[in-house]
Amino acid sequence: MSGIRTSRTRFLTAAAGVAIAALSLSACNDDAADAGGKGAAANSPAPAATAPTATAPAASTAAPAAPAPAQTGAPAATGAPAKPSAKAPTAAPKPPAAADSKAVTCEGSVTRTVAAPLTRPVNHLLLTVTNTGSAPCHLYGYPAVRFGEAQSVPPVIEDSKPQAVVTLKPGESGYASVNLSAADGSGGHGHTETTLAVYFSGPSGNESVGAGSNPALPAKGFYIDDSLKVTYWQQSMDDAVTW
Repeated sequence: MSGIRTSRTRFLTAAAGVAIAALSLSACNDDAADAGGKGAAANSPAPAATAPTATAPAASTAAPAAPAPAQTGAPAATGAPAKPSAKAPTAAPKPPAAADSKAVTCEGSVTRTVAAPLTRPVNHLLLTVTNTGSAPCHLYGYPAVRFGEAQSVPPVIEDSKPQAVVTLKPGESGYASVNLSAADGSGGHGHTETTLAVYFSGPSGNESVGAGSNPALPAKGFYIDDSLKVTYWQQSMDDAVTW
């Protein structure tokens, strides 16, 4: 019996030793795991500090186009010589024709004046001035007419003013009409005159230049009254007899 107890006691003691050894091994493994974890944590490099990143404005997907050069009329510098413009230069005004550059003022010494009565309009006289000189002449303004010993000249019909100065080439004629009296007899101070003098104006239209002319009148003369007036010089007879 004592042998059996001794064997049982040894068995229990051996079993207890195995259990203790197992517990010790498990504890050692746990300690090793904890130590390994701590070591790994200790040996792991600290995470690098992340610098704050400045947020840049979103870049356009296409590069901005370079601004076009201002249109100033000059070619852009490209390294190559600029081509001449195809636009033709503006032509300078033409100088006056040789004949016009030698033109003089029409007056008695280079013209001949004829005075003739008109049937229509009634009580009108037509003055025809012909250039008898060798150069063109200009008829400025209107004729200054004086019947008899009159101290003043009759007024002009302003509506008869032409658009341009009348120019007569040698041999050409210009015209003006004279309204002698009122057709209905309403004019005052009516009387008859048998002489007439015609004077010519310069470029200003206000002064008398050169010699006058004394066209012949019919022997019976012309009846005139206070309605006496004249037209501007005209290039054509039709324009002269319109008023």
